[in-house]
Amino acid sequence: MNMAKYAVIRLGGHQYKVSEKEEFLVDKLADEAAPEILLVADGEKVSVGKPKVAGAKITLKKVEDLKGEKIDVYKYKAKSRYRKKIGFRPSYSRLLVVKIKT
Repeated sequence: MNMAKYAVIRLGGHQYKVSEKEEFLVDKLADEAAPEILLVADGEKVSVGKPKVAGAKITLKKVEDLKGEKIDVYKYKAKSRYRKKIGFRPSYSRLLVVKIKT
């Protein structure tokens, strides 16, 4: 059974399960922030941190900054002629996992 190498990281207050050579979206990063590595799995070998895995390292590369789909928010109150529409587009950063080192 061939199991891939993956890690669970915390970045910007969120947790992500990532594999090598995989791209994923995070909330927009101003600079290259270092992620906290919470778990590393390489086949049958699993290392769980308390809270971080000692000696583990992950290399991330920022691919691009982009904006997400527009989210429309409507507010409405019955019988009072109150209607309000607000639009919002979240900003994301696309990151590439270059290497996971245990």
